[in-house]
Amino acid sequence: MSSMSTLPAASETPTPNPTLTPASASESRQSANSKPQRLLACVLCQQRKVKCDHNYPCATCVRARVQCVQATQASRRRKRRFPERELLARLRQYEDLLSQHNVKIEPLHPNALSAEDKNSSASSGKGSYDFDDEKKGESPSTTNGDVRTTTTVPDRTKVYETKRMFHSMREEVRDRDKGDSSDDEVQPIVFKRAWDEAIENDDHLVFGWPRTAIAMYTLHPQPVEIFQLWQLYLDNVNPLLKVTHTPSLQGRIIEATGNVLNIKPELEALMFSIYCTAISSLSEEGCLAMFASPKSDLLTGYQLGCQQALLNSRFLRCTSRDCLTALYLYLVSIRPNTTPESLSSMLGVAVRIAQRMGIHNEAVLAKSTPLEAEMSRRLWWSLILFDTRIGEMADFQATSLLPMWSCKVPLNVNDSDLRYDMKEPPRVQGKSTDALFAVVRSELGDFVRHTMFHLGYYGPSLKPPDGDVQCCDDTESGETDRFEKTIEAEYLNLCDPDNPLHLMTIWTTRGNIAKFRLMEHHSRYAGTPSHQAETQREAALSYALSMLECNTKLVTSDLTKGFMWMVQFYFPFVAYIQIVQYLKWRPTSVQATTAWQVMSDNYHASKDLLSGGSRFFELLASFVLQAWDVREAAFNESGSTLETPQLVLSIRQRLALMASNARNLDAGQPHDAMDVGSTDLLTSTTMDRDVYNTTHNVSVHDGNAFSGPESCADLYGLSLQDVQMDHLDWSAMNWDLGSASISGTGATTG
Repeated sequence: MSSMSTLPAASETPTPNPTLTPASASESRQSANSKPQRLLACVLCQQRKVKCDHNYPCATCVRARVQCVQATQASRRRKRRFPERELLARLRQYEDLLSQHNVKIEPLHPNALSAEDKNSSASSGKGSYDFDDEKKGESPSTTNGDVRTTTTVPDRTKVYETKRMFHSMREEVRDRDKGDSSDDEVQPIVFKRAWDEAIENDDHLVFGWPRTAIAMYTLHPQPVEIFQLWQLYLDNVNPLLKVTHTPSLQGRIIEATGNVLNIKPELEALMFSIYCTAISSLSEEGCLAMFASPKSDLLTGYQLGCQQALLNSRFLRCTSRDCLTALYLYLVSIRPNTTPESLSSMLGVAVRIAQRMGIHNEAVLAKSTPLEAEMSRRLWWSLILFDTRIGEMADFQATSLLPMWSCKVPLNVNDSDLRYDMKEPPRVQGKSTDALFAVVRSELGDFVRHTMFHLGYYGPSLKPPDGDVQCCDDTESGETDRFEKTIEAEYLNLCDPDNPLHLMTIWTTRGNIAKFRLMEHHSRYAGTPSHQAETQREAALSYALSMLECNTKLVTSDLTKGFMWMVQFYFPFVAYIQIVQYLKWRPTSVQATTAWQVMSDNYHASKDLLSGGSRFFELLASFVLQAWDVREAAFNESGSTLETPQLVLSIRQRLALMASNARNLDAGQPHDAMDVGSTDLLTSTTMDRDVYNTTHNVSVHDGNAFSGPESCADLYGLSLQDVQMDHLDWSAMNWDLGSASISGTGATTG
């Protein structure tokens, strides 16, 4: 035994195993003859990590009374090495599956994905899914989204998954168990990189090529003014829109202010957009008092800087939320001096960028950090509600607010409750927060986009068949009644009327609910005999009066002065049309007396907005004076005395002043209270009354622009007797109520 314990020479052939078959022995001899082999320890000795004597059986196996297995007999399995790309792809697939089944996980590299990978992941449509959805709601009526009915309340938390061709092809490849398949996968990023290499620069498509090379630092205001503009933005704009995260952005702005030469293009674009909206929120007098410069001059400079910064950030290709936010705020700032058609086209670009980023898809947002997901929801809702309103003003059926996307309503939480290091979304405490206005208007939009009357106006194909809608509530405004109770209990009852943001929330929400009731009324009764019934007309009048009263509360309050840029975009023109229609029908009723008083109060509060040179004043004067002529004639026939309301007196005084200035203009005399455009106004307001002697069914645009959910409706079927609306070009109207004055300044058509 001791003599055999020594290792054999390299040239020696190991002792053959007597248990081997002849074929195995032959193979062993051929292997030995071709290449000398080094004898290895037996399997048991390798496992126990002890020295083997290389005999068969070895001493260790004999003592252990086990079969000795030579190591050369065991086939050694080679580990398959997966390329890193396929390994990460599989890992993402498994994370998607866990997320799809609502399993809370922490991604391996939550922030390591490139923008292209995020887009690819977004397009795959994988996301969270709650199995309780099957218990809480019913299946949707269409494949495009949930449709609200009067009998069932669909579960809006359910996320519908979308698919992409490339993703399906990759799934097919993964299903084949044929080794490494990473070379066969089709990655969308490959195509994006190919396009980027083929076309280096196409960002000039929107803003054009810069005429000269502009040093961006020269367009920034002084550091002191930067902080003044930032504070104005925080006071007047941010409370209503909430598209920026104040705690994190403020530190970045402070750091950038100290080094304006090296600001990242995305942040620089966002800073310039903040300058623009801050200046837009000021009045002419306030701008002069604070910055000693005209408002128009400051806006021109800052908007130019914002355009150049957006070009530098390649915003048409960029997937940065800062970049999209900058584009959105820039469009908000140019609204007063831009026609709705042009602005609607620009908003189409912004909405498409947002969709490419996936912020409209809750399945994509579920994979982001809580802060990023929440800010993306706020941005999407602000953008889509603004686009809906501008689409209405541009006189086309905007479909942005149809239930064809899954983004949830933002959480009612403070900015301080959102942090970058959060793993779970913050809990809603059921209290009023600094995001209250943005949350409530999103709730309004989310409600109305699922209602039957909204779908009837904007998406008839999304409505369920008449046989599937079992109307169990025939009362007036059934859908809106239920929603109003919910919104009052959850939000408005917690508001403090002495708080400017809360006051804005209360009366804006109630004004919009009144408008929803008017929409639902016409949707329910238009074209039916009951539409002309006295009870139905009085109901419609009450909704219109509520709209005016809510608007008057906003305009007359000193607390909302900083928010007047939004209130100006909130004028309830449809309410005036509805009231005038009733006044011509029942000129001597008790409700008519109340209506004249409500209109007078609202006009007196808004007279600075409805200036003599405004197209709104032109239309309003025509409607009101016609209604007053009918009322005067009715009282004269009965021999009763009638006191002229302040509304009519004020309109007549303005028209007389304009007529006098028009005569001075024709005579070549100086004129201070008139400019170009007033002649057309005078002509249209003094035109032959016979032009209005036809009844028309019209689509009336409400000046009620909240850059939000109240923008959701033209009131079809609103029959305006004695008022011809066919010749009114709504899209060419100057919708900026605050830019005009009695002299006619800003009264051009956009």
